[in-house]
Amino acid sequence: MGVARRILIVEDEPIVAIALQDMLEDLGYEVAGPAFRVAAALALAGEGGFDAAILDVNMGDGESYCVADRLKAAGIPYLFATGYGREGLAAGHADAVVLRKPYRETDVAAALQALLG
Repeated sequence: MGVARRILIVEDEPIVAIALQDMLEDLGYEVAGPAFRVAAALALAGEGGFDAAILDVNMGDGESYCVADRLKAAGIPYLFATGYGREGLAAGHADAVVLRKPYRETDVAAALQALLG
């Protein structure tokens, strides 16, 4: 059995972050974070040590697009979790994988499969 992939969670709602962490662990992933603020997410993105990230778009202290930009520059795949779907993404990120809220474990599994192959 290989080493579990680590997924960074960027989500400002603690209950949603905990539920997502449980889903990821049930799917066999390890979890980095969660980061509840954009500043914390940027710090974690700078440190690395994870294979991909799930980013809530609308955080309590702004939007996570700057985190996505840092991840893209580092070659780390990411997807956006949002209730607005693809239509709600900023133009520069419209090609990203989207996990539409509310989601179930099967949705998370499918989105990560699309992201990581």
